[in-house]
Amino acid sequence: MKNQFTYLVFTLFIATSVPALAQQHSEQKHDKYIWPKDAQVKQKLENWQDIKFGLLMHWGTYSEWGVVESWSLCPEDEGWCERKGPHSANWYDYKKAYENLQTTFNPVKFNPERWANAAKGAGMKYMVFTTKHHDGFCMFDTKQTDYKITDTKTPFSSNPRSNVTKEILGAFRQQGFMVGTYFSKPDWHTENYWWPYFPPKDRNVSYDPKKRPDLWKKFSDFTYNQIEELMSDYGKVDILWLDGGWVRPFSSIDSTISWQRTIPYNQDIDMARIAGMARQHQPGLLVVDRTVPGEFENYVTPEQSIPDHYMPIPWESCMTMGNSWSYVPEENFKSARKLVQTLVDIVAKNGNLLLNIAPGPDGEWHEEAYQRLQEIGKWIAVNGESIYGTKPLAPYRQGQWAFTSTGKAIYASYLPTDSEKQLPPSVALPALTVAPTAKVTVLGASHLLKMTKTKDGLSVVIPDKVRQQLAGQPVWVLKIG
Repeated sequence: MKNQFTYLVFTLFIATSVPALAQQHSEQKHDKYIWPKDAQVKQKLENWQDIKFGLLMHWGTYSEWGVVESWSLCPEDEGWCERKGPHSANWYDYKKAYENLQTTFNPVKFNPERWANAAKGAGMKYMVFTTKHHDGFCMFDTKQTDYKITDTKTPFSSNPRSNVTKEILGAFRQQGFMVGTYFSKPDWHTENYWWPYFPPKDRNVSYDPKKRPDLWKKFSDFTYNQIEELMSDYGKVDILWLDGGWVRPFSSIDSTISWQRTIPYNQDIDMARIAGMARQHQPGLLVVDRTVPGEFENYVTPEQSIPDHYMPIPWESCMTMGNSWSYVPEENFKSARKLVQTLVDIVAKNGNLLLNIAPGPDGEWHEEAYQRLQEIGKWIAVNGESIYGTKPLAPYRQGQWAFTSTGKAIYASYLPTDSEKQLPPSVALPALTVAPTAKVTVLGASHLLKMTKTKDGLSVVIPDKVRQQLAGQPVWVLKIG
């Protein structure tokens, strides 16, 4: 493998709804990926690539209003920043009311063990939690600010499990998960980012850091100190997942990407210093400085989108189970069929799927989210061997087929259309390198299938008994080996 992969451009499939977290990342190209040199980081990256399927959770005070996470605070004339409700006419009144949600936030049904059990049952194997989003409200017991869930102003602070980040990481670790901390680099609450002397104009810092290096130093130290808390006080952490890609060195801005062209200042927080400190506390830590190509973006993260081709670098599609990253009272969840097909498509192209579910203000998920995970888990229980620990196999994705391999077995996954309830009586596969003695089955049925070579590849006959036995599956997997 090369240290840099030359000129990768994502041609994206964009989901029908593009929620707010996606807006700054809808265009991506990665021609500067750098493979890590640290042996422990390389090993963890390989392990992470083997486990394929993770859970992301966006949760904060914004769930009380059922509004988009953080972005309604942002003074940009964009659809995802729209303010709603009685305070929406005046930005200052709105920000005051929004930040006052701290005084009513009380998720009394918080039960991270239920989440961890449901995620494990679905076949998820890693988890990333939003310790702090752009609004600056901390879902952990930071010593750097009182704008946090554990402060006495917050009703939930009296709960013995009020440090929800610690509780969540612990519950998922107990189930054998890799765990990660989402952390927003920008912070719209601290006066050292949105300095009160100047009203903010957009998502960026409200002053020129070059002109006011003392303020920027305070902000950089604040960021460093909070990340150090997360890396030293919360047990073993596998992934530091950094969002808010406009906080970046000016030299890293790609002027061909529209949202990066709007970054007015150099916002360098010294990632080498942060990553070095973090790995002292957490050897082998994966650092994901999203959209900032280089040594601190250990894997890339297309958002609400799937590359249309195989990608030979480590990558992860982060996508929502419904339409929103944050909790909304009436959510439109994707079908289990769609979610399974999404996972299969991503894995065949060398990626991982990080699927977001948003807890509500009471500390619970929608019951429908649990139902979706149960349905996914039923498929995984039978077909998981075609997912975990596999590598993509050329031609990767062709028509309705997706291909993976363990080296000993080939898995040809058939993604049916909405109208297909059974496998066809016979299926045509492309020309795969298959041993003459290879046996073919459909996972979930023990019946050996008849396979013959054709001029274009392979043909496999599916008996009626097998077709009926496995009717209605989101994906059927042929195992050859």
